[in-house]
Amino acid sequence: MTGRRDKLRPAVFLDRDGTLNEDIGFMDRMEALSLFSWTADAIRLLNRAGYCTVVTTNQSAVARGLIDEEFLRVVHQEIDRRLARGDARIDRYFYCPHHPEAPLEAYRRVCECRKPRPGMILAAAQELGLDLTRSVMVGDRRLDVASGHAAGVRAVLVRTGLGAAEEEDLVEDPGAQPDAILNNLMEAVGWILRNSSRS
Repeated sequence: MTGRRDKLRPAVFLDRDGTLNEDIGFMDRMEALSLFSWTADAIRLLNRAGYCTVVTTNQSAVARGLIDEEFLRVVHQEIDRRLARGDARIDRYFYCPHHPEAPLEAYRRVCECRKPRPGMILAAAQELGLDLTRSVMVGDRRLDVASGHAAGVRAVLVRTGLGAAEEEDLVEDPGAQPDAILNNLMEAVGWILRNSSRS
């Protein structure tokens, strides 16, 4: 058992909108994609430290018929291109296209992948061979924190995107207390590297 654990990689699970890029609501056009200035540098640090970097993102815009899954893939390819210019990479993207009240019947369901449920993190751990006990979730919403904790990983709330407003609401939601609250992804990466237990 110990031998198998030693072969598993730690991961940092990353929310997308409001964490990697500006949150404009439903991103339905490519020109609206704007990565934060520190995103590539932060992810490069994680890459070099040996973390698997995995995006887990709710994308109910698909269920609402505002975008399709092909457009979502194109957006992620563009994120990859921009990160590559900074010598950084996302190892894998997981997204939930569902919503329980979706206008499109094909996507109308209560699923395990929609945050705050842990389905995307658990699927990533299974498919990529990840050690959740040494992994961290980073996001700007309480549902990111809840998803991480439900999967058994530490969770960091960042104040970008909706994070500052979400921080104010934590008093009324003690079950969603993050392990740390920091200003942005770069600060979160610093916290992760200082508090890593990758041995």
